[in-house]
Amino acid sequence: MASKPSVLFVCVHNAGRSQMAAGFLAHLAGEAIEVRSAGSAPAESLNPAAVAAMKELGIDITAQFPKILTYDAVETSDVVITMGCGDTCPVLPGVSYRDWQLEDPAGKGVDAVRPIRDEIRSRVEDLIAELLPTHV
Repeated sequence: MASKPSVLFVCVHNAGRSQMAAGFLAHLAGEAIEVRSAGSAPAESLNPAAVAAMKELGIDITAQFPKILTYDAVETSDVVITMGCGDTCPVLPGVSYRDWQLEDPAGKGVDAVRPIRDEIRSRVEDLIAELLPTHV
């Protein structure tokens, strides 16, 4: 792994789960970890309930937008975390893959997104402890 680890979060639409995860990682780890997100079939815009749920915690992800998953994004990542994108993510040697089974927030209101958000935060905190043991 490089001196500065790189993490790529991937979900189908890159509008909810992966955006919340990237928002948490950027917020909690700062510049210590390179953070990216992408989707196998990106939506046109972010999930408004995900944006609102993150804003409740003081994290603004409105500057982000859904991005297409590319081979290069996977190849240049140390850790790829999938969230329901199935086998559309290329598997490359030297990249650590994890699959976080999380409910899809698409079409749900903020009340239903909060538990998903909180689970993502917990997993991101564990990831930071793993990648930056002295950061915690």
